[in-house]
Amino acid sequence: MFENQPKGLFALALANTGERFGYYTMLAVFALFLRANYGLSPAMAGTIYSAFLMLVYFFPLIGGMMADKFGFGKMVTTGIMIMFAGYLLLSVPLGGDSVALIVMLAALLLIGFGTGLFKGNLQVMVGDLYNDPQYKDKRDAGFSIFYMAINIGALFAPTAAIKIKEYAETALGYSSNDAYHFSFAVACASLILSIAIYYLFRSTFRHTEGGAKKDAKIADAAPVEELSKEETKQRIVALCLVFAVVIFFWMAFHQNGLSLTYFADEFTAQSADGLQAMCFNVWNLVAVIFIVYALFSLFQSKTGKAKAISAAVIVAAIAFLCLQYNPDGTISVSAPIFQQFNPFYVVALTPVSMAIFGSLAAKGKEPSAPRKIAYGMIVAAIAYALMAFASFGLPMPQTEMGADGNPVAVHVADVTPNLLISVYLILTFGELLLSPMGISFVSKVAPPKYKGMMMGGWFVATAIGNQLVVVGGLLWGAVPLWLCWSVFLGVCLVAAIFMFAMMKRLEKVC
Repeated sequence: MFENQPKGLFALALANTGERFGYYTMLAVFALFLRANYGLSPAMAGTIYSAFLMLVYFFPLIGGMMADKFGFGKMVTTGIMIMFAGYLLLSVPLGGDSVALIVMLAALLLIGFGTGLFKGNLQVMVGDLYNDPQYKDKRDAGFSIFYMAINIGALFAPTAAIKIKEYAETALGYSSNDAYHFSFAVACASLILSIAIYYLFRSTFRHTEGGAKKDAKIADAAPVEELSKEETKQRIVALCLVFAVVIFFWMAFHQNGLSLTYFADEFTAQSADGLQAMCFNVWNLVAVIFIVYALFSLFQSKTGKAKAISAAVIVAAIAFLCLQYNPDGTISVSAPIFQQFNPFYVVALTPVSMAIFGSLAAKGKEPSAPRKIAYGMIVAAIAYALMAFASFGLPMPQTEMGADGNPVAVHVADVTPNLLISVYLILTFGELLLSPMGISFVSKVAPPKYKGMMMGGWFVATAIGNQLVVVGGLLWGAVPLWLCWSVFLGVCLVAAIFMFAMMKRLEKVC
């Protein structure tokens, strides 16, 4: 899995891991913070949440255009600095008045723009590592590894957000609302780690940073692929068709931070025991990940020593899980913690996914990237079909006025946590089919002169989908729950049908 990959991949992946840890720590509690701190309705909190997600994924278009002119490396460094300023501003507890709201919105703008300079351009640099002929056939696997690294950061984020907030409340004596800001401050520290990794290992990917001087040297050293106007047009049209489809995936997928979090907060049991309780301890999930990777190593290793080490890791991880098991213990379950399951599944299932597609590739039967994306849309539809079925008979969401005069969501049901755990598993299967394959497809198909812009286009499509996330907030409490989930079921199915209808045109440019 990790063999024969360019060294720069691991440096860029780790730099991205640190940034994503801070981002997802903030995002894990952000929607709940908006409702608690400013007394916003679910719809208004959803509007701000989705607008922020839209900015985070829209600005990479501008960042890509700037990078095409000034270089990818400069934009990545500048982006981290701007993000740091935004997170620092967001981490200051200013209360819940109008001034605090304006400062918070300004912080979101900085974070969005900084992420736009950083995120897309870093991924273009990853793609350029595979321009070397010796790595050409490793591109999809490389992006799967890169995507897995992103989710390692996201895996620990919900636990970090909750624990830091609890520490600020209990040990430092901050109010519940002010304590949220300590979760936001984590991002500042994670960005320092990211920039440190970037510059420590810069020598492994410096040739991908771009810039006028570096591009001139590369042009002198190796010929640049020339495309006809017609071929360039075909590639751009194919990419735009893919962009149109992924809008609806992200609209549905990113309900994990909005309507699915509302569901976790208001309709899901707030305690767990036995084996179910073990799922909410992030270190137990890490142990499972170790078992998965060690099993792959056990069967793939060529030496007895490597096999013995793999077996020892498996035994140690299983022993750790056995010690953690308490049949009589009951733990409290906080709504944001459910967001750890998606990154856990991504990290745990990536080697499984790569093994399956590697086996299919060896037989000449691996689906094309566009076909994988279409399958991903169908899988996402299945997840929301399960949510719709499970929500029949549940009451409408309810609110009441709190002591501070702000509306407070009421917990009205105790649906088993296994529902959301299962839904996140299904959504992750869809994500693994769509997201890393889509990024790989863009980096492969984009005309050389428009790489930055086309990667930015991928993020603009994601931005539009994220803006449409607001639909979940608008539907929450306005329609029965089963109908809310059916909307996302429907858009995913329609997008999948459209994708299959366009398949010949898309596969032509692969």
